[in-house]
Amino acid sequence: MKSINILEKISDGKLYDIDDTVKADTCGCNGCSDCCYDIGELVVLTPFDVYEIVNYLGVEFVELLGDKIELIESNKILLPHLKMKDDNKRCSFLNKEFRCMIHSKRPNICRLFPLGRVYKDDDFKYFLQVGNCPKTDLKDVKVRDWIGIENYDENKIFILEWYKFIKALTFRLKFVRDEEELNEINQFILDNCYNIKVKEGESFYSLFEENLPYVKNKLGII
Repeated sequence: MKSINILEKISDGKLYDIDDTVKADTCGCNGCSDCCYDIGELVVLTPFDVYEIVNYLGVEFVELLGDKIELIESNKILLPHLKMKDDNKRCSFLNKEFRCMIHSKRPNICRLFPLGRVYKDDDFKYFLQVGNCPKTDLKDVKVRDWIGIENYDENKIFILEWYKFIKALTFRLKFVRDEEELNEINQFILDNCYNIKVKEGESFYSLFEENLPYVKNKLGII
């Protein structure tokens, strides 16, 4: 998430929609994994990211905590992040060949790179980060094809709802100073947003939308 007023410093100065063409295609990276190092605090996992990963690996969310995923606090909110390991701070999902073990189900932020998102007026656009990818000959590609997310429209609705929820929660927690209450709130979010069980024939997005009003009500968020 970036503010529009700093985009000139980190981007090519343009904003892109999902069907625009952008010079972001790394053409397979050719074995490079440079963007998978020291990014733990940058890759905040959404409930959908966690849902995709745990189902792909066939494990429970709690089994990944501490090993592949760690909880990091920001603005009093405790959220899952990719865990870095070893002295070189490489992503814990990189295998011995330095390839991503969950590439087909990688987090949304990872899918975007070297793109980013900027939010405005209940919507978001994409921007191209300049100088962060070591490849200098990025090729033209449609944003939709680069991201490669299934059910894009549903995914976008989810991302916007989650963004607004976290924004509202951040404001709500400004007025919470009791440590025990904060711990209870954070545990409630982990239990009710990151452990959504999707049965055969059900949709994560539908279940999330059904559950969100309950979560907001419990947390006192309008």
